[in-house]
Amino acid sequence: MLVLDDGDGIVFANGACELLLNQSERSMRGLGFHQVFKLPADYAERRERGGVTLFDTELATQRGHRVRVDLSEATLVDHPGWRVVALHDRARRHGGGDRGGGARAAMGAAAMLAHEIKNPLSGIRGAAQLLGDSGADGELTALITTEVDRVAALIDRMQDFTDTRAATLAPANIYPLLGHARRVAEAGFARGLPIEERFDPSLPPALIDGGRFLQIVVNLLKNAAEAVRDRADARIVVTTAYRHGMSASSAPGRPRQPLPIEICVLDNGPGAPADIAQHLFEPFVSGKPEGQGLGLPLVEKLMTDMGGLVGYSREGEPPWTVLRLMLPRARG
Repeated sequence: MLVLDDGDGIVFANGACELLLNQSERSMRGLGFHQVFKLPADYAERRERGGVTLFDTELATQRGHRVRVDLSEATLVDHPGWRVVALHDRARRHGGGDRGGGARAAMGAAAMLAHEIKNPLSGIRGAAQLLGDSGADGELTALITTEVDRVAALIDRMQDFTDTRAATLAPANIYPLLGHARRVAEAGFARGLPIEERFDPSLPPALIDGGRFLQIVVNLLKNAAEAVRDRADARIVVTTAYRHGMSASSAPGRPRQPLPIEICVLDNGPGAPADIAQHLFEPFVSGKPEGQGLGLPLVEKLMTDMGGLVGYSREGEPPWTVLRLMLPRARG
């Protein structure tokens, strides 16, 4: 929600608006509406005809951030010339609102699959080894063993969702962890790919679980590496920033809290297909031919465990993929 005065200047933006636009109320207050948004060419004409209502429209901010929203304007009766602009996030509306529900569904599925599948897999693997020892076709028994191991690894990954232990939160300097994640990437899945760093050197300690945070960053770097692997001009960028005034609830029923520490993993790959972009944090949704659709839902679960948020967007010209992490600052 945005409130505009009679000169179209922004006088108020609520927390949901700050989160949607990735911009604090303080930075928007006093700016003209057109100084924050790249408005459609016929916006003023629509307003003169009695009001503006736009459905399923992509709006771009002057900073290059893109959002898909339903937009509606209404006048304030007791303030002549003033308006309230409501922005309804299409991703949240059609993604189910409570994205954490998807992670909870995956937890249930993981527990069931682990019980029903993993034990029989052990028996199949053992039988394949016995066949190999008895002189059966070595190539076929090796194939059975390899495929069983592959399915078992998938089940292991799904079982990550069933870990309901509370995060061990403590103040931490995120930079050693980011450096470790980068070294892991460069030694393996991102070998030969450039990873740039644009860090805010004055960033204060974050309140995180170090193990969970490292798992999240490695996962996002792996996604970025896979997205740009076939590009001659491949680029991956990791940024940090302090966002004053940013606060949100990390899950339904939780109180709003400041989330000023931002870490972004960007890549110049093609991004997610448009038809699934709003569902990337739901389990088993993937834009990759061989993708399992478990990486980003797990990232969201781990972020929620730490009281933080994760979001996906396409920003800039030409557009880049941005996975944005918002975390609480350590007190004291």
